[in-house]
Amino acid sequence: MRSDISNHLFLAILFFAFGIKQSHAQTFGPVDDRHSTIQQNSTSSLETTPGAVWTAPGLNAYFENKGQIYVPETADSIFTGRGRVFSLSVEGDQIFAGLGFTSTAGGESTNAAMGYYQSFNNGDTWDFIPFLLDERPSSNAGCDGNSIGPPCDVEFQYGGETYIRTRITVPEQSPPYEVDFSGDTLLAVHWASGLLRSRNNGQSWERIILPPSFENELSPEKSYQWFSQTSEGETVNRYDPRFDTNLLGFGLLIDSDSRVWVGTAAGVNISENALSAPADKIEWQRFSFQPGIDDGLLANWIIKIREQKNLGRVWMTNWRADPENRDDFGLVYTDDGGETFSHFLEGIRVNDVGFFDGSIFAAADNGLYISHDDGDSWSLLDQIFSPNSFIKKGARYYAVASTNEYLWVGTDDGIAGTQDSGETWRILRVDLPLSGGNIYQPDAPNVESYAYPNPFSPTLHASVRIKFGMQNPGPATIRIFDFGMNRVQTLEVAPVPEAGSYETTWDGTDESGRTIAAGTYFYSIETNEGFINGKIILLD
Repeated sequence: MRSDISNHLFLAILFFAFGIKQSHAQTFGPVDDRHSTIQQNSTSSLETTPGAVWTAPGLNAYFENKGQIYVPETADSIFTGRGRVFSLSVEGDQIFAGLGFTSTAGGESTNAAMGYYQSFNNGDTWDFIPFLLDERPSSNAGCDGNSIGPPCDVEFQYGGETYIRTRITVPEQSPPYEVDFSGDTLLAVHWASGLLRSRNNGQSWERIILPPSFENELSPEKSYQWFSQTSEGETVNRYDPRFDTNLLGFGLLIDSDSRVWVGTAAGVNISENALSAPADKIEWQRFSFQPGIDDGLLANWIIKIREQKNLGRVWMTNWRADPENRDDFGLVYTDDGGETFSHFLEGIRVNDVGFFDGSIFAAADNGLYISHDDGDSWSLLDQIFSPNSFIKKGARYYAVASTNEYLWVGTDDGIAGTQDSGETWRILRVDLPLSGGNIYQPDAPNVESYAYPNPFSPTLHASVRIKFGMQNPGPATIRIFDFGMNRVQTLEVAPVPEAGSYETTWDGTDESGRTIAAGTYFYSIETNEGFINGKIILLD
């Protein structure tokens, strides 16, 4: 752990020559050094069963009583493949996960559907379910942007009438943004592919038709027009997600009354019979944002739908989608099946909502909002700390879920759980020990210290964490130098109470509080055992 004598003397002379004043740093620890860890800190989705919280995109679970993290080693698409979890639904020992990946088809990165995982034994084994795609028309069919009808389009029946829809032949633009299940019936909403249903646990799938965005209902007793166009501008009655935002799926809920709620980019669609009726007889009511209506939706893009079961109340996060900017971000609930909505947190981009111990929690881009009085008033928690870790200031809060014992939130900087409505927290982040690696990086080199994220941007990341080991209790001093070995900052670490791994944060500023220029920087950690050196690449 000690550097050589010449390096030690050089640093000592340098410290004496410059005499830069010291500043105190935030130091946390001892931090966990787990071999089994969550896959990444950014957590997009959370679902719970008694005593466990399941997370996306890594399909990890944390068991509260045991303090153990589950790693899906038998789910190859996630553990060793390119797939990641976009959505989760969990009940008892059954887990249903929607999988996607980043596709570079066409030279640009885009989200794409991969399929689904299902487990009936709490993650011990997984069954992979392929994503439903239409067959491509034969090469001699001559299909182009002006083709209308079979074989280029697909015919479907609804209410005794025959319509056509555009073929979905590629997984791009169709990630599974939400999944849910009831018994043997699985539901998944995708962007370009809309709502898919399986009534035999994924053995076969069918496409479920949603109303056009200019209709407030869909009933098999009526005839309908869906808007589509050819490449030459001819208007066509064709079910086509390229031209109708209500066919673009995003939010999904099966409520306790077996109603199905589907959120799209054009409102929310509610069905009493979507779980059981034949596909050509499913009925929908659609509710959308209407300017000037005080008890309607705040906006049409419905991101997350959650049920407050003890009240039979359905909450939704609304995102702006109106081309004339008459709508607003926020959170709403309905007590009457969508006829009226109550509004909360107007102007706030809310990503998820959850309930715990009589309180309401809203995960938003700018922090965690908490209401203890049924939404009448809200407080903002913009940073979370625990005795040995923290969620960075400015983190985005993506997900909320609760067990009987804990309220859990997912952020872009880790997962945090509380038993007392936000007074104290337990934090889970990626654990990469200084030696031995972790289950995702078993061959990681043994080091005495490392900094992360690295490269580090003060604008994007707020702070860099410098992780180092202490063999004995005591103080430490971290000195940071530019490429010319000019000292720019000194971080004093108060004496730590025990041996272990610790993290100290640096915000990219010098001793005057100014953000320093982009470049290569070096740090040296002085402890009772000697010096530990490392490097940080700083970006604008």
